[in-house]
Amino acid sequence: MKIEAKPAPPEEAYIIKNLYPLYLHDLSGHYGLTNGPVLNPHGIFEESNEIRTLADQYNVQSIWWEKPGCLHPFLIRAGGNPAGFAFVATPPHCNAGVDYFVNEFFVLQPYRGLGYAQQAAVQIFERFKGRWELFTNPAEKNAAGQKFWRKTVSGYTKGNYAEKLGTTYNGEMLIFSFDNA
Repeated sequence: MKIEAKPAPPEEAYIIKNLYPLYLHDLSGHYGLTNGPVLNPHGIFEESNEIRTLADQYNVQSIWWEKPGCLHPFLIRAGGNPAGFAFVATPPHCNAGVDYFVNEFFVLQPYRGLGYAQQAAVQIFERFKGRWELFTNPAEKNAAGQKFWRKTVSGYTKGNYAEKLGTTYNGEMLIFSFDNA
């Protein structure tokens, strides 16, 4: 099956916005409801109690299409069908000394374990050359995510990357960094 990770133009933003609640639900499985996406009283994964419906939440990700050249939304397709998304940030939306930051990366469950996510990640890495960083949850519940990033980054860099536990804006995380310049 052909896997494509391509920039998502504004006219395709709705696809990622449709997938976003699934992503937040997925995160709750390995972060729990207190350390990750917060489920508000209305049943929406959102910190604000003002957001009562998915329609209310719909525009939360709009910033990704408001800063072209700085924030890069990608739609991942498998066989032409939506299979996930990725958000890549550049300065000033990443740490000092980092050129590209994988802010979000999500592949739907039916496409996991088939090498599709790894293909998509590599396609995205190849689009931009420089110093990269990404975080993932270090908890035991996220062993699959850790294994995925370790295998993907190690394979892509031929083992030339750094991995460490560290404090981030999102708490204690497993941090991967590499340079593909």
